[in-house]
Amino acid sequence: MTLSPEQTTPVRTYDAHPTVPSWPLPPGACDAHVHVFGPPERFAYSPSRQITPVAAPRDNLYALHRTLGIERCVIVQSMVHGLDNSVVEDAIAHGQGRYLGVALVPVDVPDAELARLAQAGMRGVRFNFMRHLGAGADVREVLALTPRLAAHGLHLQVHFESALVHELGPWLVQSQVPVVIDHMGRVDARLGEQHADFQALMRLLDAPHCWLKLSGIDRIDAHAPPDERYTRGVALAQRLWRVHGDRCVWGSDWPHPNHTHIPNDAALVDAIAQIVPDEGGRQALLVDNPQRLYRFQE
Repeated sequence: MTLSPEQTTPVRTYDAHPTVPSWPLPPGACDAHVHVFGPPERFAYSPSRQITPVAAPRDNLYALHRTLGIERCVIVQSMVHGLDNSVVEDAIAHGQGRYLGVALVPVDVPDAELARLAQAGMRGVRFNFMRHLGAGADVREVLALTPRLAAHGLHLQVHFESALVHELGPWLVQSQVPVVIDHMGRVDARLGEQHADFQALMRLLDAPHCWLKLSGIDRIDAHAPPDERYTRGVALAQRLWRVHGDRCVWGSDWPHPNHTHIPNDAALVDAIAQIVPDEGGRQALLVDNPQRLYRFQE
Protein backbone atom coordinates (compact mmCIF):
# COMPACT_ATOMS: atom_id res chain seq x y z
CA MET A 1 0.00 0.00 0.00
CA THR A 2 1.35 3.42 -1.02
CA LEU A 3 0.44 6.29 1.28
CA SER A 4 -0.42 9.69 -0.15
CA PRO A 5 1.70 12.75 0.76
CA GLU A 6 -1.18 13.88 2.98
CA GLN A 7 -1.09 10.58 4.87
CA THR A 8 2.67 10.76 5.45
CA THR A 9 2.79 14.38 6.64
CA PRO A 10 3.04 14.34 10.46
CA VAL A 11 -0.06 15.78 12.13
CA ARG A 12 -0.13 17.14 15.68
CA THR A 13 -3.23 15.83 17.40
CA TYR A 14 -2.74 16.91 21.02
CA ASP A 15 -1.87 19.91 23.18
CA ALA A 16 1.76 19.61 24.27
CA HIS A 17 1.14 21.95 27.23
CA PRO A 18 -1.94 20.64 29.06
CA THR A 19 -3.58 22.63 31.83
CA VAL A 20 -4.86 21.52 35.24
CA PRO A 21 -8.56 20.57 35.64
CA SER A 22 -10.75 22.75 37.85
CA TRP A 23 -11.55 19.92 40.29
CA PRO A 24 -9.42 17.17 41.84
CA LEU A 25 -10.00 13.63 40.63
CA PRO A 26 -10.47 10.88 43.25
CA PRO A 27 -7.44 8.77 44.19
CA GLY A 28 -7.02 5.90 41.77
CA ALA A 29 -8.85 7.66 38.94
CA CYS A 30 -8.56 5.82 35.63
CA ASP A 31 -8.34 7.11 32.07
CA ALA A 32 -9.70 4.04 30.28
CA HIS A 33 -8.96 5.04 26.69
CA VAL A 34 -5.73 6.50 25.34
CA HIS A 35 -3.21 5.64 22.64
CA VAL A 36 0.56 5.97 22.33
CA PHE A 37 2.36 6.72 19.08
CA GLY A 38 6.03 6.05 18.54
CA PRO A 39 8.60 7.35 18.64
CA PRO A 40 8.57 5.92 15.11
CA GLU A 41 12.32 5.32 15.03
CA ARG A 42 11.77 2.75 17.79
CA PHE A 43 8.16 1.66 17.18
CA ALA A 44 7.48 1.77 13.46
CA TYR A 45 4.19 3.09 12.13
CA SER A 46 2.12 0.65 10.11
CA PRO A 47 2.44 0.99 6.33
CA SER A 48 -1.38 0.69 6.12
CA ARG A 49 -2.09 3.55 8.55
CA GLN A 50 -4.50 6.30 7.53
CA ILE A 51 -2.57 9.17 9.17
CA THR A 52 0.95 9.91 10.36
CA PRO A 53 0.69 11.56 13.77
CA VAL A 54 3.37 13.51 15.54
CA ALA A 55 4.89 11.13 18.08
CA ALA A 56 2.91 10.82 21.31
CA PRO A 57 5.14 8.45 23.31
CA ARG A 58 4.63 6.96 26.74
CA ASP A 59 6.53 9.66 28.65
CA ASN A 60 4.23 12.35 27.24
CA LEU A 61 1.25 10.29 28.35
CA TYR A 62 2.65 9.82 31.85
CA ALA A 63 3.27 13.57 32.11
CA LEU A 64 -0.28 14.37 30.97
CA HIS A 65 -1.72 12.09 33.62
CA ARG A 66 0.39 13.67 36.34
CA THR A 67 -1.02 17.05 35.30
CA LEU A 68 -4.62 15.82 35.20
CA GLY A 69 -4.42 13.83 38.43
CA ILE A 70 -4.96 10.42 36.80
CA GLU A 71 -3.29 7.45 38.49
CA ARG A 72 -4.41 4.51 36.34
CA CYS A 73 -4.86 4.03 32.62
CA VAL A 74 -5.78 1.62 29.84
CA ILE A 75 -3.82 2.09 26.61
CA VAL A 76 -5.57 0.96 23.44
CA GLN A 77 -3.50 -0.21 20.51
CA SER A 78 -4.06 2.00 17.45
CA MET A 79 -4.10 1.22 13.74
CA VAL A 80 -1.24 3.71 13.50
CA HIS A 81 0.91 0.79 14.71
CA GLY A 82 -1.26 -1.97 13.25
CA LEU A 83 -1.14 -5.42 14.82
CA ASP A 84 2.33 -4.92 16.37
CA ASN A 85 1.33 -4.26 19.98
CA SER A 86 4.87 -3.68 21.24
CA VAL A 87 4.43 0.09 21.69
CA VAL A 88 1.59 -0.53 24.17
CA GLU A 89 3.43 -3.40 25.86
CA ASP A 90 6.41 -1.11 26.40
CA ALA A 91 4.24 1.61 27.96
CA ILE A 92 2.63 -0.96 30.27
CA ALA A 93 6.03 -2.35 31.28
CA HIS A 94 7.28 1.11 32.29
CA GLY A 95 4.00 2.20 33.92
CA GLN A 96 4.77 0.99 37.45
CA GLY A 97 1.74 -1.29 37.50
CA ARG A 98 -0.70 1.56 36.84
CA TYR A 99 -1.07 1.02 33.08
CA LEU A 100 -2.85 -1.84 31.31
CA GLY A 101 -3.77 -2.34 27.66
CA VAL A 102 -6.13 -3.47 24.94
CA ALA A 103 -4.55 -5.15 21.91
CA LEU A 104 -5.29 -5.39 18.21
CA VAL A 105 -5.21 -8.95 16.88
CA PRO A 106 -6.43 -10.88 13.83
CA VAL A 107 -9.50 -13.06 14.36
CA ASP A 108 -7.36 -16.16 13.92
CA VAL A 109 -4.85 -15.13 16.59
CA PRO A 110 -3.20 -18.21 18.17
CA ASP A 111 -4.03 -19.09 21.76
CA ALA A 112 -0.35 -18.80 22.65
CA GLU A 113 -0.38 -15.15 21.55
CA LEU A 114 -3.51 -14.44 23.58
CA ALA A 115 -1.79 -15.94 26.61
CA ARG A 116 1.31 -13.83 25.99
CA LEU A 117 -0.72 -10.62 25.61
CA ALA A 118 -2.63 -11.32 28.82
CA GLN A 119 0.65 -11.90 30.65
CA ALA A 120 1.96 -8.60 29.25
CA GLY A 121 -0.92 -6.67 30.83
CA MET A 122 -3.56 -6.71 28.10
CA ARG A 123 -7.12 -6.94 29.36
CA GLY A 124 -8.96 -7.09 26.04
CA VAL A 125 -8.75 -7.05 22.27
CA ARG A 126 -10.30 -4.43 20.03
CA PHE A 127 -11.98 -4.68 16.64
CA ASN A 128 -12.83 -1.67 14.49
CA PHE A 129 -15.95 -1.35 12.36
CA MET A 130 -15.12 2.12 11.06
CA ARG A 131 -14.86 2.94 7.37
CA HIS A 132 -12.12 5.54 7.85
CA LEU A 133 -9.93 2.88 9.49
CA GLY A 134 -10.29 0.41 6.64
CA ALA A 135 -12.15 -2.89 6.34
CA GLY A 136 -13.09 -4.41 9.67
CA ALA A 137 -13.44 -8.02 10.70
CA ASP A 138 -16.56 -10.08 10.17
CA VAL A 139 -18.60 -9.84 13.37
CA ARG A 140 -19.41 -13.56 13.19
CA GLU A 141 -15.70 -14.38 13.26
CA VAL A 142 -15.21 -11.95 16.14
CA LEU A 143 -18.03 -13.62 18.06
CA ALA A 144 -16.47 -17.03 17.43
CA LEU A 145 -13.25 -15.75 19.01
CA THR A 146 -14.91 -14.82 22.31
CA PRO A 147 -14.76 -18.29 23.96
CA ARG A 148 -11.00 -18.24 23.43
CA LEU A 149 -10.81 -14.73 24.87
CA ALA A 150 -12.70 -15.97 27.93
CA ALA A 151 -10.07 -18.65 28.50
CA HIS A 152 -7.44 -15.94 28.89
CA GLY A 153 -9.45 -13.40 30.89
CA LEU A 154 -9.73 -11.00 27.97
CA HIS A 155 -12.76 -8.94 27.00
CA LEU A 156 -13.95 -7.70 23.61
CA GLN A 157 -13.76 -3.99 22.77
CA VAL A 158 -15.60 -2.69 19.69
CA HIS A 159 -15.45 0.60 17.83
CA PHE A 160 -18.26 1.07 15.33
CA GLU A 161 -20.10 3.73 13.40
CA SER A 162 -23.42 4.51 15.03
CA ALA A 163 -25.55 3.17 12.17
CA LEU A 164 -23.95 -0.27 12.61
CA VAL A 165 -25.38 -0.71 16.10
CA HIS A 166 -28.52 -2.24 14.57
CA GLU A 167 -26.51 -4.85 12.65
CA LEU A 168 -23.86 -5.58 15.28
CA GLY A 169 -26.05 -5.51 18.37
CA PRO A 170 -27.74 -8.92 17.92
CA TRP A 171 -24.30 -10.51 17.58
CA LEU A 172 -22.64 -8.69 20.47
CA VAL A 173 -25.28 -9.80 22.95
CA GLN A 174 -24.13 -13.37 22.25
CA SER A 175 -20.52 -12.69 23.29
CA GLN A 176 -18.95 -15.07 25.79
CA VAL A 177 -16.99 -12.19 27.36
CA PRO A 178 -17.76 -8.61 28.39
CA VAL A 179 -18.20 -6.24 25.44
CA VAL A 180 -16.87 -2.69 25.81
CA ILE A 181 -18.32 -0.15 23.36
CA ASP A 182 -16.08 2.76 22.41
CA HIS A 183 -16.95 6.46 22.42
CA MET A 184 -20.68 6.19 23.21
CA GLY A 185 -21.24 4.18 20.05
CA ARG A 186 -20.18 7.20 17.94
CA VAL A 187 -23.78 8.43 17.92
CA ASP A 188 -24.45 11.83 16.31
CA ALA A 189 -25.23 14.16 19.21
CA ARG A 190 -27.03 16.57 16.88
CA LEU A 191 -29.78 13.96 16.42
CA GLY A 192 -30.60 13.72 20.12
CA GLU A 193 -31.52 10.83 22.37
CA GLN A 194 -34.71 9.92 20.49
CA HIS A 195 -32.78 8.96 17.33
CA ALA A 196 -32.92 5.29 16.38
CA ASP A 197 -29.13 4.79 16.74
CA PHE A 198 -29.06 6.13 20.30
CA GLN A 199 -32.11 4.13 21.29
CA ALA A 200 -30.55 0.96 19.85
CA LEU A 201 -27.38 1.67 21.83
CA MET A 202 -29.44 2.01 25.01
CA ARG A 203 -31.13 -1.33 24.32
CA LEU A 204 -27.79 -3.02 23.65
CA LEU A 205 -26.56 -1.79 27.02
CA ASP A 206 -29.46 -3.57 28.69
CA ALA A 207 -27.38 -6.73 28.20
CA PRO A 208 -25.57 -7.18 31.53
CA HIS A 209 -22.21 -7.98 29.91
CA CYS A 210 -22.12 -4.82 27.75
CA TRP A 211 -20.05 -1.86 28.96
CA LEU A 212 -19.67 1.66 27.57
CA LYS A 213 -16.89 4.21 27.40
CA LEU A 214 -18.23 7.66 28.28
CA SER A 215 -15.61 9.13 26.00
CA GLY A 216 -15.95 11.14 22.83
CA ILE A 217 -18.19 14.04 23.84
CA ASP A 218 -15.74 16.03 21.71
CA ARG A 219 -16.21 13.68 18.73
CA ILE A 220 -19.94 13.12 18.48
CA ASP A 221 -20.65 16.84 17.96
CA ALA A 222 -17.24 17.87 16.68
CA HIS A 223 -18.46 20.51 14.20
CA ALA A 224 -20.39 22.58 16.74
CA PRO A 225 -19.14 26.13 17.47
CA PRO A 226 -16.31 26.10 20.05
CA ASP A 227 -18.51 27.48 22.85
CA GLU A 228 -21.10 24.73 22.23
CA ARG A 229 -18.78 21.93 21.18
CA TYR A 230 -19.45 19.56 24.10
CA THR A 231 -22.97 20.59 25.17
CA ARG A 232 -24.96 17.98 23.25
CA GLY A 233 -22.37 15.28 23.88
CA VAL A 234 -22.58 15.95 27.61
CA ALA A 235 -26.38 15.67 27.48
CA LEU A 236 -26.24 12.22 25.87
CA ALA A 237 -23.51 11.12 28.27
CA GLN A 238 -25.72 12.19 31.20
CA ARG A 239 -28.55 10.04 29.88
CA LEU A 240 -26.28 7.02 29.39
CA TRP A 241 -24.86 7.46 32.87
CA ARG A 242 -28.25 7.73 34.56
CA VAL A 243 -29.47 4.47 33.01
CA HIS A 244 -26.30 2.38 32.68
CA GLY A 245 -23.82 3.98 35.09
CA ASP A 246 -22.87 0.66 36.70
CA ARG A 247 -21.12 -0.35 33.46
CA CYS A 248 -19.56 2.92 32.32
CA VAL A 249 -15.91 3.96 32.35
CA TRP A 250 -14.37 7.24 31.18
CA GLY A 251 -11.54 7.90 28.74
CA SER A 252 -9.83 10.99 27.35
CA ASP A 253 -8.92 9.42 23.97
CA TRP A 254 -5.54 11.20 24.12
CA PRO A 255 -3.78 12.02 21.79
CA HIS A 256 -7.02 12.46 19.83
CA PRO A 257 -6.24 10.98 16.38
CA ASN A 258 -8.49 11.48 13.34
CA HIS A 259 -10.14 14.55 14.85
CA THR A 260 -11.54 17.89 13.70
CA HIS A 261 -9.72 19.86 16.41
CA ILE A 262 -7.23 19.48 19.26
CA PRO A 263 -9.26 19.08 22.45
CA ASN A 264 -8.30 20.61 25.77
CA ASP A 265 -7.72 17.58 28.01
CA ALA A 266 -8.48 19.54 31.18
CA ALA A 267 -11.82 20.60 29.68
CA LEU A 268 -12.67 16.94 29.02
CA VAL A 269 -11.95 16.16 32.67
CA ASP A 270 -14.00 19.16 33.78
CA ALA A 271 -16.93 17.84 31.74
CA ILE A 272 -17.03 14.72 33.92
CA ALA A 273 -18.42 16.86 36.73
CA GLN A 274 -21.29 17.89 34.44
CA ILE A 275 -21.99 14.33 33.33
CA VAL A 276 -21.78 12.87 36.85
CA PRO A 277 -22.54 15.66 39.34
CA ASP A 278 -22.21 13.68 42.59
CA GLU A 279 -18.97 12.60 44.23
CA GLY A 280 -20.10 9.02 44.72
CA GLY A 281 -20.93 8.68 41.04
CA ARG A 282 -17.54 10.01 40.01
CA GLN A 283 -15.88 7.52 42.34
CA ALA A 284 -17.78 4.74 40.55
CA LEU A 285 -17.04 6.01 37.04
CA LEU A 286 -13.36 6.74 37.55
CA VAL A 287 -12.27 4.20 40.16
CA ASP A 288 -14.69 1.41 41.06
CA ASN A 289 -16.04 0.52 37.60
CA PRO A 290 -12.57 0.46 35.96
CA GLN A 291 -11.30 -1.72 38.78
CA ARG A 292 -14.09 -4.27 38.20
CA LEU A 293 -13.56 -4.31 34.44
CA TYR A 294 -9.77 -4.10 34.15
CA ARG A 295 -8.58 -5.71 37.40
CA PHE A 296 -5.74 -3.40 38.33
CA GLN A 297 -3.44 -4.81 40.97
CA GLU A 298 -4.36 -3.27 44.32
